[in-house]
Amino acid sequence: MRQALLGWVAGLVSAATPLAADEPAQRIVSLGGSITEIAVALGAEDRLIARDSTSTYPASVTALPDVGYLRALSAEGVLALGPDLVIAEADAGPVEAVAVLRAAGVAFVTMPDDPTPEGVGAKIRAVAAALDLPAQGEALAAEVEASLATQAALAARVTAPRRVLFILSAQGGRIMAGGAGSSAEGIIRLAGGVNAATGFAGFKQMTDEAVLAAAPDVILMMDRDGNHSVQDAELFALPSLATSPAAKSGKVIRMNGLKLLGFGPRTAQAAHLLHAALYGPER
Repeated sequence: MRQALLGWVAGLVSAATPLAADEPAQRIVSLGGSITEIAVALGAEDRLIARDSTSTYPASVTALPDVGYLRALSAEGVLALGPDLVIAEADAGPVEAVAVLRAAGVAFVTMPDDPTPEGVGAKIRAVAAALDLPAQGEALAAEVEASLATQAALAARVTAPRRVLFILSAQGGRIMAGGAGSSAEGIIRLAGGVNAATGFAGFKQMTDEAVLAAAPDVILMMDRDGNHSVQDAELFALPSLATSPAAKSGKVIRMNGLKLLGFGPRTAQAAHLLHAALYGPER
């Protein structure tokens, strides 16, 4: 069955005109909101033929075909578009779909994922290299790095850092939060805050006891609609948060998820906005 699938998708790719060895890719599928954002900022939007569902900025990219969620890709759907390059965030998947794409002969390049100021610059340069736009990549990286350095200096002046708990989900009364090494922790630090979630890495569900011990001053969330949304009153009605400093002050900050956690060209702006929300616009 797998051999038949590989034969079918390989046939789709072989129907396309192959690129010369030194010719930059012209039919690109971008997987990951920050990757798509960087590609557009580098001036390569006209070379994009599709994007994943997390790629929503700038608004113009939403007119492109959507190949699905970053971590639940369909190899057949991607290959049906005849790409000569797929650029993806590091966690694109599932691994079986990525294996089929590579086996079919399409160049599949994953980008570095490091939620730090240095990581943003590295990601921009890596995307630029994949697009054969090194000069544009260096210029954009330098511009973004300068903005990040300015924000880092602002954050360094904070003398009483606020404890921030990033909540990815509170469905069923269970808190899923951003721990060590996560993009949530990265943006909190850039804004001059301290991550209240400790003892675990990445995004994981916390026990009620751990949430109580975290004692956040501020709750940070993505601005979401539908089933993933939760009102402040519902949030602070949870026993694990009801006695927290955040509940007493009613402090909840909501921001666009891609801008907040993407670690792309707008990261310095996101950190500055979060800093202002934590400490006020003037410091």
